[in-house]
Parts: sequence; C-alpha cells; structure tokens
Amino acid sequence: MNQDSAHYPPVDPFKTGLAACCPRCGQGKLFDGLVKVKPRCVNCGLDYSFADSGDGPAVFVILIIGFLVVGLALWAEVNFAPPVWLHILLWGPLTIVLSLFLLRTLKGVLIALQFRNNAAEGKLDRD
Repeated sequence: MNQDSAHYPPVDPFKTGLAACCPRCGQGKLFDGLVKVKPRCVNCGLDYSFADSGDGPAVFVILIIGFLVVGLALWAEVNFAPPVWLHILLWGPLTIVLSLFLLRTLKGVLIALQFRNNAAEGKLDRD
C-alpha cells in the first residue's frame, strides 16, 4: 500500500470527531444522515472505507446514558415521587435524544482516532 502523501495540516481528532467533519481535512462532512458514514469526503476526496467504528460507540452510549438517565430517574423518584406516566414522558425522550447525539459524536471521534492511527502507520491508500 502507498502512504497517504496528501498535504493537509494536522487536525485535532477530537475536534473533528465532535464536529462530525473529515478526519483528514477537517472541512467535509463525515456523515450522510444521522450516523451513516459517507463513502468519501467531498472536500479532500478521502475514501472513508477504512472507517469501521464497530460497536464501540454503542457500548459507550449504553453505559453513559444508562448511568445518567437511571441515576436522574432514581433521584427524581426519591425526591419528588412523580407518577409513572411523568417518568415515561421525561426519561423516554431524554434517553432517545441523548443517545442519538452521543452515538453520532462518539462514532465521529472513534473514526477520527482510527484515521489518525492508520495515517501514522501508513495504512491508508493514496488518493
């Protein structure tokens, strides 16, 4: 395989991952829709076929959001004792919104870190 010899200034993988931007140029969008990765960057042409975040983001989302929402629900139950329907109205939408936001964010960060690792090891094809 040839090393990626494109001349792009280094970008912070956490900033580009959080912004869901291309891990090489930091300009193009990473996702096509909510969490589906685009085939390539429209700005620099980087092929995203290397990007495989696997189940990592989903596991982190389950652990983080589960801890947060269950903790808040238990705190609300102990302090205010709201009815069950209010728990459903509060925690259901909150869980869905936070999970989707965090899934997209963590997936972007893991793909950016994967790109950085692959680029450092020279595993990326030349465009």
